[in-house]
Amino acid sequence: MRAIVLAAGVGSRLRPYTDDRPKPMLEVYGQPIIAYNLAMLAAAGFNEVVVNVHHLPAVVRDYVGDGSDWGLRVRYSEERELLGTAGALIPVLDLLRAGTFAIVFGDNLNELDLADLVRVHRSRGSLATVALWERTDVTQSGVAELDGDDRVTRFIEKPRPGETSSHWINAGVIVAEPALLDFVPRDRPSDLGREILPALVDRGDLFGFRMKGGHWWFDRAEDYELAQSDARLASFAGRARG
Repeated sequence: MRAIVLAAGVGSRLRPYTDDRPKPMLEVYGQPIIAYNLAMLAAAGFNEVVVNVHHLPAVVRDYVGDGSDWGLRVRYSEERELLGTAGALIPVLDLLRAGTFAIVFGDNLNELDLADLVRVHRSRGSLATVALWERTDVTQSGVAELDGDDRVTRFIEKPRPGETSSHWINAGVIVAEPALLDFVPRDRPSDLGREILPALVDRGDLFGFRMKGGHWWFDRAEDYELAQSDARLASFAGRARG
């Protein structure tokens, strides 16, 4: 199976930590965020991975290399101009069209059984399934409203307070079929949360996978600093490193 890890963001709100490295290269309990995501993909049976890069790309390339440390084959898609979370898929259409694939936001950490997510996705026959985590304040996240079968009935990126009663947010892992690529514009940057996922909702072809484990995001310097004393994250990191 194949995957793309989104690692191109500049991370301006994480400065000074991102002055000399991209967001996915920030260390969390002894290793970069991207290492946990590559290990998650390998454990779930993925073998080919594209990492898209933009800000300080050599830092990612030098660390990840060809991916053999994780038992993966890794190649890179360098974006001179940022293409957005959906536009990033266009340069690697040849890889992703081969079958079921995963999109992983490279600056998040998830305590997630990705193999189970893939299994559930395939059992539903859906076009895409997004990992969801329950968060109290959803105003800085993409939020999914669900029916009783976990079909997403509405997806709202960064809703206003009171705009939705759902607390299930996009955890930054999506499993999809190649037909998803037909929804991505070829001539401009585009965004998964603002454009592609709502388009799939309109077709009734997006499902959610409710996570039971932890989810950690690093949007701001304060998020990263708080993570250094998060006992649950420390426990997860210890297990992930083996």
